[in-house]
Amino acid sequence: MKKSLFLLIVICLAGTFIVIRSVHADWAYEFVVNEGKSYIISDNRVEPEQVDSIIGKVTKYSDFEDTYSGNFSNHFPKGTKYYNIKGISTNEAIAIKLSNGSFIQANYNGEYPGGDSFKWTTILWSIAGLFLLFVVTFNWIKNRK
Repeated sequence: MKKSLFLLIVICLAGTFIVIRSVHADWAYEFVVNEGKSYIISDNRVEPEQVDSIIGKVTKYSDFEDTYSGNFSNHFPKGTKYYNIKGISTNEAIAIKLSNGSFIQANYNGEYPGGDSFKWTTILWSIAGLFLLFVVTFNWIKNRK
């Protein structure tokens, strides 16, 4: 009985190692990333005559907390366009075109740490979990005989 309970606990722990993933959570603020620069969405409207040329668009949307590569947003859908604001450097702010055709300002917040789709930590935790599961299962089978 003790061995079965121990095995159950170990399998649960191993499963936890295997399925470690990013957690759906609320971000601290709404933002967009353009060319590695992070911008926090403000409430300030930008007049259409202040908007200059297009500088990018959202290539990845997600509401899961993690780091992503590309022009990412945790608020705007894929395809939302970013624009320069006349007389303002992109190191200060950019304009974002809303679905209704109006523009909103996003203020520069620094370099975005970025991410890549290949996560070594996930791979390593999965291997550790599988190894633990294998060792415990092997010992349990060995001791049953």
